[in-house]
Amino acid sequence: MLGGLLKNVFGSANDRIVKQMRKRAEKIGAMEPELEALDDAALKAKTAEFQKRLAEGESEDDILEEAFAVVREASKRVLGMRHFDVQLVGGMVLHQGKIAEMKTGEGKTLVATLAVYLNALSGKGVHVVTVNDYLARRDAGWMGRIYEFLGLSVGVVVPGLDEVGRQAAYRCDITYATNNELGFDYLRDNLKFRLDQMAQREPHFAIVDEVDSILIDEARTPLIISGPTDDSSELYMTVDALIPLLTEEDFEKDEKQRAVTLTEIGQERIEELLREKTSLLGEGGLYDVQNVTVVHHVNQALRAHKLFTRDVDYIVKDNKVVIIDEFTGRMMEGRRYSEGLHQALEAKEKVAIQMENQTLASITFQNYFRMYEKLAGMTGTAMTEAGEFAEIYGLEVVDIPTNKPMQRIDNDDEVYRTSAERDAAVVQQILECNKKGQPVLVGTVSIEKSEQLAGELKKKGIRHQILNARQHEREAYIIGEAGVPGAVTIATNMAGRGTDIQLGGNLELRLERELAEIEDESLRAQKQAQIKDEIETRRKEVLAAGGLFVLGTERHESRRIDNQLRGRSGRQGDPGESKFFVSLEDDLMRIFGSERMDGVLRRLGLEEGEAIVHPWVNKALEKAQSKVEARNFEIRKQLLKFDNVMNDQRKVVFEQRKELMGDDDVSETIKDMRAETVDEIVDRCIPEKALPEEWALDSLHEECLRVFGLDLPIQEWAKEEGVGHTEFRDRIGDAIDRKMAEKASRYGANIMRIAERSLLLQLLDNAWKDHLLQLDHLRQGIGLRAFAQRDPLNEYKTEAFALFESLLTGLRSQVTQVLSHVELRTDAEENLARRQAPTAQQELRPAAEDDIADASGGSAREPAAQTSAGTQPVSDDTPPPGFVKHEATGRWLHPGDPSTWGKVPRNAPCPCMSGKKYKHCHGKA
Repeated sequence: MLGGLLKNVFGSANDRIVKQMRKRAEKIGAMEPELEALDDAALKAKTAEFQKRLAEGESEDDILEEAFAVVREASKRVLGMRHFDVQLVGGMVLHQGKIAEMKTGEGKTLVATLAVYLNALSGKGVHVVTVNDYLARRDAGWMGRIYEFLGLSVGVVVPGLDEVGRQAAYRCDITYATNNELGFDYLRDNLKFRLDQMAQREPHFAIVDEVDSILIDEARTPLIISGPTDDSSELYMTVDALIPLLTEEDFEKDEKQRAVTLTEIGQERIEELLREKTSLLGEGGLYDVQNVTVVHHVNQALRAHKLFTRDVDYIVKDNKVVIIDEFTGRMMEGRRYSEGLHQALEAKEKVAIQMENQTLASITFQNYFRMYEKLAGMTGTAMTEAGEFAEIYGLEVVDIPTNKPMQRIDNDDEVYRTSAERDAAVVQQILECNKKGQPVLVGTVSIEKSEQLAGELKKKGIRHQILNARQHEREAYIIGEAGVPGAVTIATNMAGRGTDIQLGGNLELRLERELAEIEDESLRAQKQAQIKDEIETRRKEVLAAGGLFVLGTERHESRRIDNQLRGRSGRQGDPGESKFFVSLEDDLMRIFGSERMDGVLRRLGLEEGEAIVHPWVNKALEKAQSKVEARNFEIRKQLLKFDNVMNDQRKVVFEQRKELMGDDDVSETIKDMRAETVDEIVDRCIPEKALPEEWALDSLHEECLRVFGLDLPIQEWAKEEGVGHTEFRDRIGDAIDRKMAEKASRYGANIMRIAERSLLLQLLDNAWKDHLLQLDHLRQGIGLRAFAQRDPLNEYKTEAFALFESLLTGLRSQVTQVLSHVELRTDAEENLARRQAPTAQQELRPAAEDDIADASGGSAREPAAQTSAGTQPVSDDTPPPGFVKHEATGRWLHPGDPSTWGKVPRNAPCPCMSGKKYKHCHGKA
């Protein structure tokens, strides 16, 4: 109460921020006459002037008012659009690294140009992040005209762009891109082998459009770059055929947690089915250690059948399972569920099963966007998630006032007992609006429900348009026509984001579509005037009918999604109306709503078709939604806590890769690794304080042969008086140093340095890939530690750190081993080999970095070509490119092709260069 009184006297913190910024907006307005007097060339010259002032020590804040005034003037000349004062305030909020909450239709796209231009003057690059490719292209072409007029370069990154195009786009002053492309390009960059191949620069400043969708909704799923593993499509199909044979008593489903598990009866039943209809179990039970893969496939098939619904969670298109974004309703082409779930869905839907993948690199959106020096965002609905923005991203939300007062009427919800009653009321409401020519935007939560409603409208003879994942390509056109008299538009979770619903119709879209083929200028002008008159007439009709009516067929899980739907109506002071129709059978009410509400409605004696309408009901619904929001926040927080552990390791590895790529000479790093490897081996076999009779001399000899390729007189050294731990370490170290020095002199220092860097990068990548797989497996089972009263997160941190230390130790040993054994080939040797062995059936690739052989026998830049199936093992005197000499057998062989290995001694190092003995690797029986 006291807080409310103080707010009335002094205003809220938000009010004070806006008030302060309005004063700066007035100063910007005062500069307008002066800038209007400048010609185009003088206005453009302002950019060079600002850049010079920044270089001389002024800050961006010092030139903010002048820069904003220049952008406003440029926009007037280029686009015919003048920034309102509230838009200037929004631009200041973005420049300060905050989130600007602005209602739909307030021109967020134009607002961004102010902060983008100001922050791009430093030359470090500004990223404008959008939710889809269409908006990235549209905004780059539309707002890009302002930047280019003022002398700044603009790029756009969309799927399908080649590497050269990506590099060029990221080198621009301003780059428009989707959040997915930015994240994946970051991961791809950190899998490359040369700095000049990397596309992105250091992250400087990003403005995220629809910031709640990108940083909240999509942040529940990390970005993952994967590589194929062994094909197990038959296993998926075999297990999939068993799931429909289960009954309700065989599994338990928790819809709140989106989880399904087998009951004890179900476990017995699935074991019985596996034995009866497959040969997967053998002698063991389902949960025997050798059947862990079968358990994994059963669990994923169960999830696919019992938790995921076609046309709600995914659709089948072109013989593929395509995920539907639960928040926007859009198809997520190229995105796949991980851990075999997508393959299980493909088996369920009887479409082609694509190979399972193994994680090569991954990152969450939270950790990606927190890398930017400054981050800002804009949306119409951020206040309900202000706490999460502050806690996770350190972002403050500022509510920007509308340019004109809001006139939309938001009605209380109508609550029905059954979905059938609710649907009838929805159709009746649409009929009433349609009769008076009032356009209606209907929001549904799934494709299935939108098509069901469309069927009902068709029966009543009401013309309508459906906007969902199936009509994704026509989104802009459908939304552009959603504001004409009598229009009925059914939208699934997307409500035309990125394109305003303008009453009477969208002038720009109509001009673009209808004038495209008219070349005669007089006819174009005539047609343009006709379209403008038509839209104005229609606009008056819609205003008289009450503006756009937004109708929600049920409440979404998040209040923000409802607010986004509502926000389509009442733009720029237009009249409008909104109402949600809810039934107690809706998922939200059934899973999270108050169980007492049905009893209350029964006691009220509601007749069939009657609804309850009261503000208390709205509060009950919002309470249910807040439960879901809190649960989803916890999921995202938990995901982030675990990813933070990996993120610390990822930073170390990626930073190390960059240093290696930028260093022409890594010989000192290699030498240190070699010395540490010697220390580890000697410490293990001859502990410092151990007695001579406790020394493992045979093991030391074997390790020297395996790792260094050195047959050293270990037993003889041990017989010498005074030889101990230190002497063994020094002698082995000197021997391997001599061997590597001989190699360097034989091939030349330059070639050796290239080989060292290339091999080090490749082996680091392989080790990191295997480490990610181990972390995936650790993460999947770590939750079970809670049953032993242990904190899963602390357990994960401890074990992940131990695995990372193991990665570094293994990497040192493997780098030392591979460089000790590998034989390098120069162009001259390759040409000779090519002339001497014309029959070798092998594809030759262009030389790279003097075509130094890599750890797998390929060039330093790309993997070696595989020998064809009919190639015979190659004789020692004519080795083709891509082959390495195996020290233990003295043969030239290709590590990736076992057909070239011949007979390998069981105790010799495996020719695949894994570092294991042959009997423990490819020679395993």
